[in-house]
Amino acid sequence: MDLHYRKSRTVDINDLFDVRSKTQENPISRARLAQMGVTHASLTDGLESGLLCSWVCTSDERVVGFCIGDTSTGEVLVLAVLPDFEGLGIGKQLLRRVVDQLLVSELNSVWLAADSNPSIRAHGFYRFLGWRPTGEVLENGDEILSYRGVEST
Repeated sequence: MDLHYRKSRTVDINDLFDVRSKTQENPISRARLAQMGVTHASLTDGLESGLLCSWVCTSDERVVGFCIGDTSTGEVLVLAVLPDFEGLGIGKQLLRRVVDQLLVSELNSVWLAADSNPSIRAHGFYRFLGWRPTGEVLENGDEILSYRGVEST
């Protein structure tokens, strides 16, 4: 399998919505994302202004995963990989690229919100990569994790 990583482009936005709606855990439809304020226009504006940093992974020129971070807050907003491409290290590579880009922005911290349920794969995934709970929990039950820069393997 031939995988390629590159910065996201505005022409990728429809593919980002497609991947996000097909993730194995926590898929979110385009309609639900629009209710949350995530639209084609908002992503276009964010990418073009530099407010968002985003990377995609492609296989045969098809977007199979992506990660987006907010350069003003240091938040990793989303990491999504198609189910058929899980377990190949794609998520780890995408996350590393976005975190590296956020760290260059000289932010005080890089963080994300993740499900606090240990049975959800993301729970262990982020911790394995050096993310640690801050003790803060959002209204929806997601916990805030901070990147400590202590990656394992």
